[in-house]
Amino acid sequence: MSSPIRRLLLGNPIPTDRTEDERVGPLGGLALFAPDAMSSVAYGPEEVLIVLMAAGTAGLAYGVPIGVALAALVAVVATSYRQTVQEYPSGGGAYAVARENLGVLPALIAGAALLTDYVLTVAVSVASGAAAVTSALPGLFQHRVELAVACMAVIMLLNLRGVRESAAAFAVPVYGFITCVLAVVLVGLWRLASGSLEPLPDPSLETTSALSLFLVLRAFSSGCASLTGIEAVANGVQAFREPRGRNAAWVMTCIAAVLGTTVLGVSVLAHRLNVVPQPDETVLSQIAECIFGRSVLYYIVQGMTALILILAANTSFSGFPRLAAFMAKDGYMPRQMLNLGDRLVFQNGIVLLAALAGALVVAFHGEVTRLIPLYAVGVFTAFTLSQTGMLVHWLRNGGPAAGARAAVNGLGALCTGVVLVVIAATKFTHGAWVVCLLIPAMVVGFRAIWRHYRFVASRLSLDMAPTVQPVRNLRLLLVGGIHRGTLEALQFIRTEGPDTRAIHIEVGGEAEPRVLREWARWEKEIPLEVVPCPDRNLAGTLVEYIEAEQRQGGYDYVTLVVPEFVVGTWWESLLHNHTAFWIRFALRAHTGVAVVSVRYRL
Repeated sequence: MSSPIRRLLLGNPIPTDRTEDERVGPLGGLALFAPDAMSSVAYGPEEVLIVLMAAGTAGLAYGVPIGVALAALVAVVATSYRQTVQEYPSGGGAYAVARENLGVLPALIAGAALLTDYVLTVAVSVASGAAAVTSALPGLFQHRVELAVACMAVIMLLNLRGVRESAAAFAVPVYGFITCVLAVVLVGLWRLASGSLEPLPDPSLETTSALSLFLVLRAFSSGCASLTGIEAVANGVQAFREPRGRNAAWVMTCIAAVLGTTVLGVSVLAHRLNVVPQPDETVLSQIAECIFGRSVLYYIVQGMTALILILAANTSFSGFPRLAAFMAKDGYMPRQMLNLGDRLVFQNGIVLLAALAGALVVAFHGEVTRLIPLYAVGVFTAFTLSQTGMLVHWLRNGGPAAGARAAVNGLGALCTGVVLVVIAATKFTHGAWVVCLLIPAMVVGFRAIWRHYRFVASRLSLDMAPTVQPVRNLRLLLVGGIHRGTLEALQFIRTEGPDTRAIHIEVGGEAEPRVLREWARWEKEIPLEVVPCPDRNLAGTLVEYIEAEQRQGGYDYVTLVVPEFVVGTWWESLLHNHTAFWIRFALRAHTGVAVVSVRYRL
């Protein structure tokens, strides 16, 4: 984007040395990481009932037992992940735990599963938010896809503005929804207990399937979508201020407590009030209407529900870029995922997530029920690998109360492993097969990227490199005709000056970067000047440097020589930053500046 528009939308660049100031405390962390888990209250219990409706009234009777099972599963998973965030405060979640304790292949499977889940989370969240809006405003139903994509674009921009700004922007909707859904559950249960709440008439349901264990398990697996988002705290521990592990564990406990209470409460209320899913109105909307009527309170609940469903995507926008950066650091994803943007966020990961999720919403026409079967396979794969890795960690390293901690993680691995098998078996023909094929394909892609980076590193290594020798330089002038432009170029090619230097644009904030030491080892005559770049805008810093030298040194021409390595295939070129191209692009309009690319083919 052009600079003025970029500044308007994203704000001014934040210097690298202010990274710690951009981290959040427990309350801000809850605003960042709670939306995904909390939003599932609006559709998790409903997805259970949609499956159970096939068996008629007899099937709906299992809604409350399944709600109890889901609340218990939330408690087990959250307790296990509390230990993960405290033991791995550097973040990375299931990927980091599996990499250290189980090996590379399980880590890549966990990474692929989580990345897939994050994309699906964004798609399901904005589609569910659009459904909540159209429940209250049916006239917008035909525009639900456009509404979902527009909301996704707004969330993307808010995340590009930085962690603190996004946390501040989402605090009111997150805490507002928690207050509203707790009010619905508590007031509804109180009115049921006091006998002042009348249930709806018994629903007349057409039985299309016999009640069976398989049907109940399929309903349970649909409800397991309620657990998505819990793992995001473990992936984003670096977003918290010190003590990171303790702050993340506090947020994990709060999320689990509210999530388990509300999922179970909504399940009980739906059963006691005879609420069943409707094509044009959500279960939570019907429950709120029974309790509050079509009053201001009802519309506040619906408004907060729509906001939390849409903003649930923000959890993925916090987790996906960080996980992608972790994997890119190990060489399993493109290095561009490591680039910090103007606002100290991994902007390439944010944009990539929005593009993938937007494509899903359009492809599935914004229908939540068609997306849900794809949803829980990835997250429970990551759950199982993370808890298994923690079990190995305690057994291998020991420590205070290692036996009890190993038991907690072992129980978590067992529960999530069983649930994963149930989900894969019951949802396979309903779309889960797509994820079961996608995850192995992504692992193959990760390994291909890693092999490419290993090849590049071996070809660029200084081991056994020859010493730098003077060479003859042939300067050529390509003449297509004689005109003033030709004379200008002729004047340039005749110019010789004594000034030769090398510069390094330092974006990492180091006072004495490694390149300075390497240069002193390989080159004795030409000095290397380190130019600080606190906003990480390499091209902009370089342009400012050249302009200052032209202005202060009185140079007519500046010849910038840019070393550039060339890879063999088009897909390999997608894995690199193409810095030389962007430098040439930034200097395209500057007179008296020549950019020479010295290409080295690997």
